[in-house]
Amino acid sequence: MGTEIQTFTSLKDMADYLETQAGQYRMLYEDYSQWLGTLLRSCENNHKNEDWYQKSAAQQKNMKPQQKKGPEPKNKGQSKKNGGKGKKPSSQSWIESGNVLISSTEQGQVEMLFEAIDKINTKIQEMDKFKASTQQLERIGLGKNTNYVVYFEDDVPKKIFLRTNNGPADADIFKFATQFSTPGLYDCFNNE
Repeated sequence: MGTEIQTFTSLKDMADYLETQAGQYRMLYEDYSQWLGTLLRSCENNHKNEDWYQKSAAQQKNMKPQQKKGPEPKNKGQSKKNGGKGKKPSSQSWIESGNVLISSTEQGQVEMLFEAIDKINTKIQEMDKFKASTQQLERIGLGKNTNYVVYFEDDVPKKIFLRTNNGPADADIFKFATQFSTPGLYDCFNNE
């Protein structure tokens, strides 16, 4: 999705939307974690004694299972790729080609999965923190006659603009006006 602005008419609608989005990221987190585990098990025979494999396997074992509130960040000695514009590859398995990092090794795929899992984890945590903050808004009395315009950056909510509805004047901002006409069939009533 990227960057967007959405309007919600209630805190409940916003909370439901955030929970749905976080749920989708949790499922993606689980899928990528399973993919990573399968990949590491398949690499075990060929790369068991290599340093990158041992570090990756240890890191994967230390990953906490996905919880409802999101797992704790994992900052212990990750050997993840820092791909993207202007960033240098973190291992020898990546080749820089313009603004793109390219790899065809199992090590590169493992690093890419670790990076994706870490970013998804961060998004889940940020969504959960934002949702907790919006619950505080409800406690202080916001909710009725308020629209919530939310700014999302990289699918994560960052800002809320509150627009209060002061009655019918605000509700009539957008009106649909049209005329409707139908042709008359007067011949059917004439029995002559």
